[in-house]
Amino acid sequence: MQTRRSLRFKVALVFSALTILLLVAQALGVKALAEAQEERLIGALIEDDTASALQSYRTDPGLVPPFDPRLGGHVASAGTARVTLPASVKALRNGTHEIIVDGREIHVAIVPFGDARIYRVYDFSAYEQRFREVINALMVGTGIFALLAFWLAFGLSGLLVRQVAGFAREVKALRHGGATAVNPARYDEAEVIELAEVFNDYHRRMAEMIEREKEFTGNVSHELRTPLTAIKTSCELLDQDTAISAKSRTRLQQIDRAADNMVELVNALLLLAREASPADVGPVRLVSAVEDALDPFAEVLVAKGIDSVIDVGNGFIVEVNRSALAIVLSNLIDNAVRYTDRGSVRFSYMDGWLQIEDTGRGISGESLPHVFERLYQARPARVASRGFGIGLSIVKKICDRYQWSIKLDSEPGKGTRVSLHLPLLD
Repeated sequence: MQTRRSLRFKVALVFSALTILLLVAQALGVKALAEAQEERLIGALIEDDTASALQSYRTDPGLVPPFDPRLGGHVASAGTARVTLPASVKALRNGTHEIIVDGREIHVAIVPFGDARIYRVYDFSAYEQRFREVINALMVGTGIFALLAFWLAFGLSGLLVRQVAGFAREVKALRHGGATAVNPARYDEAEVIELAEVFNDYHRRMAEMIEREKEFTGNVSHELRTPLTAIKTSCELLDQDTAISAKSRTRLQQIDRAADNMVELVNALLLLAREASPADVGPVRLVSAVEDALDPFAEVLVAKGIDSVIDVGNGFIVEVNRSALAIVLSNLIDNAVRYTDRGSVRFSYMDGWLQIEDTGRGISGESLPHVFERLYQARPARVASRGFGIGLSIVKKICDRYQWSIKLDSEPGKGTRVSLHLPLLD
């Protein structure tokens, strides 16, 4: 899963990155400028000292340093211990050069003097060492300021996004019923005020739409109960009439089953229309829930010769909404029985998952991703069915409502397995 960063972190990161970039650029610029100035200063010092020394030599020849036959010139050290220059210095042109002698970097000024040359040696290693220490201190200071910049940027970013964070807290309070709308008057930033007003308008329209949908669903469900009760009652009375033929009695049983399906659908719609409440959730013995959901299908199972196997321990207790679980199990069993012509329907529970496996026709791979879509029927059109393609859609909505994970695995000709995640009660 992709990691999401907060707005405050992103603002702090951008500010600190820009600040650190400027600090590093400034430090590198200062370093480069200081090194250039150091070279110019050393060059100026050598030039002045060399000119002064030559003037002294011309004025007083006794001051001329000893002649070195290896180099073909006079070698003098400017205020430093005498340094033995390598013979390769003889090949250098007149001017100032940097060479390494005994691991030290020294400067040699070579100037013509009569028929020979003057080799004047300068050792600025102590000065250059102090210069490097200053540069290193500058770079360390830059690192410290970079860390300080990140800390300050994170603190300042909190001030910049505080109103956005406050808006997020108000929106969260709406979810928990702490308020009915976001208060734009709490903010003084134009963008946040506009965002709050737009959100309030959207929230109001969504609330009105949801309320209309719930009211419509609830009203329709309640209105349907009256004719369904009349149909069920009429079926029971007609079933007691001995004058009804066997063919008519079969059709009467079909009407009765269709009425049962409609009652179950109405109960599901009412459940979805009602706000979820903690009072609706309680401990349920899982094997009892399975047996109760399986009971209405007993005759169909016997008629089709399908075995029902319940491999669920008696001590398994789950904390769920009993009505919601009954609707889900009833729909899943109905699908399993409807598309199984032989074999068995098996119930098992392992590692928090209730599994319902059948030996029916199965579902093709291309249809499998769509089985929970409303009005989608994963079967050939020629197969007769009592369903309307909304059973599994309602199952998915109920599972989403109560945060029950559900997954479906199937293979054509071998059967289907539905897995429902119902953790045991601690």
